[in-house]
Amino acid sequence: MERMRVGLGQFQELTDEMLAFIKQMGADDFLMNTPRLPGDEEWAYEDLKALKERAGNAGLQLQALENVPVHFYERIMLNLPRRDKQIEHMSNTIRNMGKAGIPILGYHWMPNKVWRTEPLAELRGGARATRFDMAEHENAPFSHEREFSQEEMVENFDYYLERILPVAEEAGVVLALHPDDPPVPTLGGVGRIFGSFEQFKRGIDKFDSPYHKLDFCMGCWSEMNAEGAIPAIRHFAERDRIAYVHFRFVQGEVPCFNECFIDEGSVDPFDVIATLRDADFTEFLITDHVPHIVDDTSWGHRGRAYAIGYMKALIDGAYR
Repeated sequence: MERMRVGLGQFQELTDEMLAFIKQMGADDFLMNTPRLPGDEEWAYEDLKALKERAGNAGLQLQALENVPVHFYERIMLNLPRRDKQIEHMSNTIRNMGKAGIPILGYHWMPNKVWRTEPLAELRGGARATRFDMAEHENAPFSHEREFSQEEMVENFDYYLERILPVAEEAGVVLALHPDDPPVPTLGGVGRIFGSFEQFKRGIDKFDSPYHKLDFCMGCWSEMNAEGAIPAIRHFAERDRIAYVHFRFVQGEVPCFNECFIDEGSVDPFDVIATLRDADFTEFLITDHVPHIVDDTSWGHRGRAYAIGYMKALIDGAYR
C-alpha cells in the first residue's frame, strides 16, 4: 500500500554530513531551501543536474527546491521595471529543473519575507522557538519604497501565473505555493494575499492545474485559524492539490503566536496525518522549523531527529 512518507529539508548546502543524516533518519526524500547555487538571475541546468545526481548516488531523492532567492522574482511580485525579464529567467530556471529531473519548485509571494518578533519564546525545559506579535510591528517602516496594496499583489500574482504556469506544465515541474508567514493583511507596507482559505481557494481555482499545488505549511495554517486547518487539508488533499507538507506546529493564532513542539500545538498532529491518509495523500512531509533544544546545532539536528521520530510514529499508527 502506497502511503505518505517523511523527508527532510530546510538546508542550503548538500554536504556528505547532511546526506548521511537524512539516511540515518530513515528518510529517502528531501528538499533544499534556497540552495546556494551560482547565478544572480537564474539557476543553470548543470548545477541542478549535479545536485540531483549527488542525491541519487547517495540513494536519495531530491524532490523539491523550495524558494529561489527573493531577488530572482522581486520585480515580478511588485510589478517593478524589468519584471518580464525576470519572468524569462524564472522560466529558464523551471525548464532547467525539469530537464534535471527535479519535480517541484516551492515558492511564496512575500517580497519582504518571513517576519518574527524578538525575543524567542520559552518552551518546556527551557527550549526556545520563534514567536510573532503583531502589536510590535504595527508601526514598522515600509520595507520597500512605497505601499503595495493587496489588490496590486493579487494582480501581480495573476500576471505571473498566467505566464509561468504554462512553462511549468511543459517542463513537468509542480509549482508549490507556501502561505504568507505570518498570515496578516500587510507588513512593512506590503499587502499579503495568502493568509486565508478563501485566498488560497481563489489562487488554486483560478490557476487550476496538476502543476499548481500547495506547500501546505501546518504552522501557517494554524496561525491563520487552528480550527480551519483540518478542513483546509481535506479540501485541497482530496483534490490532489498538496505537493508536500511542512509538519510545523504553533500555539496561538495571529496576531500573536509562537512555534512549539509537535505535541504542544493548537492542532492535533494525529488528526493531520489521519486526514491526509483519508484523502489518499502519498507525498512527503518535512519537519520545517523546530524548537532549539539543549546542545543542539544551529540547524537543529536534535530537534529534527525528535520531530522525525514523532512523525514516523504518527504515520505508522495511522496505517495500522
